[in-house]
Amino acid sequence: MYIIVFNGAFLIPYIIFLIFGGIPVLFLETAIGQYFRNGGLIPYIIFLIFGGIPVLFLETAIGQYFRNGGISVWQLICPISKGIGIGTIVVSFILNCYYIVIISWALLYLYYSFSWVLPWSTCDNAWNTARCWSPYTNTTANEHSVNSVIEFWERKIIQISEGIDHPDGIQYELALTLLIAWILCFFCIWRGIKSTGKAAYVTAIFPYFVMTALFIRGITLPGAGDGIKFYLLPDMSRLSDPQVWIDAGTQIFFSYAIALGCMTALGSYNDFHNDFYHQLFFLCCMNSGTSMYAGFAIFSVLGFMAHEQGLTVGQVAESGPGLAFIAYPRAVAQMPGSTIWAILFFVMILLLGLGSQFVGVEGFITSVVDIYPHYLRYGKRREWFIFGTCFVSYLVGLLMVTRGGMYVFQLFDYYGASGMCLLWFCFFESIVIGWIYNADRLYKNIEEMVGFRMFIWFKLCWKYFTPLLTFGTFSFYAITYKPLKYNNIYVYPGWAIAFGWSLALCSMVIVPLYAIYIWFSTPYSSDKLKKLFGSSQSPYYDKQESNDHRIANVSENSL
Repeated sequence: MYIIVFNGAFLIPYIIFLIFGGIPVLFLETAIGQYFRNGGLIPYIIFLIFGGIPVLFLETAIGQYFRNGGISVWQLICPISKGIGIGTIVVSFILNCYYIVIISWALLYLYYSFSWVLPWSTCDNAWNTARCWSPYTNTTANEHSVNSVIEFWERKIIQISEGIDHPDGIQYELALTLLIAWILCFFCIWRGIKSTGKAAYVTAIFPYFVMTALFIRGITLPGAGDGIKFYLLPDMSRLSDPQVWIDAGTQIFFSYAIALGCMTALGSYNDFHNDFYHQLFFLCCMNSGTSMYAGFAIFSVLGFMAHEQGLTVGQVAESGPGLAFIAYPRAVAQMPGSTIWAILFFVMILLLGLGSQFVGVEGFITSVVDIYPHYLRYGKRREWFIFGTCFVSYLVGLLMVTRGGMYVFQLFDYYGASGMCLLWFCFFESIVIGWIYNADRLYKNIEEMVGFRMFIWFKLCWKYFTPLLTFGTFSFYAITYKPLKYNNIYVYPGWAIAFGWSLALCSMVIVPLYAIYIWFSTPYSSDKLKKLFGSSQSPYYDKQESNDHRIANVSENSL
């Protein structure tokens, strides 16, 4: 099965990736993080229309037109803005290092799911304490009891220590599953975009069938209606919380893989005259539709769990990893045929996670290769570069599979690749395209590619709505910022918060620092402003030569 180099065939892999694999923190953060925590669909829809979709079209368009990855494309568009590309790739690298840790958790859960009695449903295991209580046995809980599912997560899987300053050694089972995850990732992308596309058919399509099975099973359970009702009714009181809007932006940006260099890099593999315009409309409908569909599958099961325990849905629902590895396993353990459903669920989590990971790593690789094309693009050098990237990322990930690794993971997630960073880069991307390169000029470029002019809405967003939305949300968050806490209880020490901010700033400061650097390093001349702020290429800049490089890259790395 091969992807042919014509008619925009390279858009197929990343449409599949984004529909089924680009959902943040697997597909669960969509359902919980956006709809439960964030007061319903209102922030989601606003960010989707005014931010997510316009930036998605922007990044894909410049990637397809300029035939370059996420760093070099900004050098061609506006040399002084190259820091945008460098910064987004730094965010992408940070994201790749910690996102795959979730896959390692899923792998370990999958291993333990192959049991007639799910190990997290009982209290007679070596890791359980005297406080353990299981709702699946005839025992009575008290105020000091700890659910067996939570003990399995905290004492067996992550073996969490008392704080970030107590790493207490590596959890070797997670170190092994993390290694397996990186090996899978490497062999799925090492032969270039073609092998990545082949892997997409497995990592994308199969989870969709599993999701459908979970949805059908969920809606047939008692209490499912209460869960769905809770899912659909917004909590309007949450709209004044700045974290609501940050989370909404994060959900959109991650689900569409924007402000990470991924869409630009993958778009650069499209045929120059590919009609990405209509393809991306289909993508947007399918992406958000799949997110909504996933919410029904999740909340129907949470409604059942609430019904069984005599609680409200809000009391049993948790956000982020807590849903995937605490709430949902707890619900699965209560379902008839729990072993089968647990295996299906974690296989789906694994494949969805790998699909998202492929996009991030491929975007990073393509962007760096485009900076040094004659050295990294051909032969075995690209493969060795991919291997080196995976190996270094694995070493960084080992920090997050120590017994204090969960605290490190949350720092990477909350600061290093947060919605705050993505808002920052989306703001500058829209400013550069809307005002410096000129939105009308990009409209002409797109017309040259697809044969017609785009709807005027995108131009209005690039120039006005997207910058206002991203800058306003970013400013609101900065003013009302609250330091990270683990489980809203553990307070991070000052040095850990400083480390978190360094993760955020190491990408964000690149934009102004690079602009300052290139301004003072460029000799004064009468056309200095034109050199720094003007596009460095003509409308037909070496398109055939650049396309030949793309085809060579695919063919040589896909044999």
